Amino acid sequence: MTVDGCLFCEIAAGERPAHVVLDDEVAAAFLDVRPVFKGHVLVVPRGHAETLPDLPAESVGPFFGRVQAVTRAVEAGTGAAGTFVAMNNRISQSVPHLHVHVVPRNRKDGLRGFFWPRVKYDGDAEMEDYAARIREALDSQALRPDA
Repeated sequence: MTVDGCLFCEIAAGERPAHVVLDDEVAAAFLDVRPVFKGHVLVVPRGHAETLPDLPAESVGPFFGRVQAVTRAVEAGTGAAGTFVAMNNRISQSVPHLHVHVVPRNRKDGLRGFFWPRVKYDGDAEMEDYAARIREALDSQALRPDA
């Protein structure tokens, strides 16, 4: 189910442009346009759910399998030492559609607590380069969601 006017439903349906790194029957994942660090990906369930409690119980496992695969791919695709994985439910949720942030992390990268400074890509070509690297890592044998 999608909701009319929901930005993330529109991206998942291919109705709005995004730098997509994963698109399957369970989830869509794409670069955040206001990343904490370059390579910051949002993972959303294909069906509309506003918050984690709204996600049907039978969808939780498959959805978080995709989050896990994207997390591995972000690390491999960006060369990050680790990731920060987070989700808001209503409070501080900029789009009312469940989404998990997967943010590449490195030691001394400046991220402290829950203050999220934002960076900008140098343009569409740089965004596509990051998306391609993450897609390539996700497509590798060891990083597929079903692996």
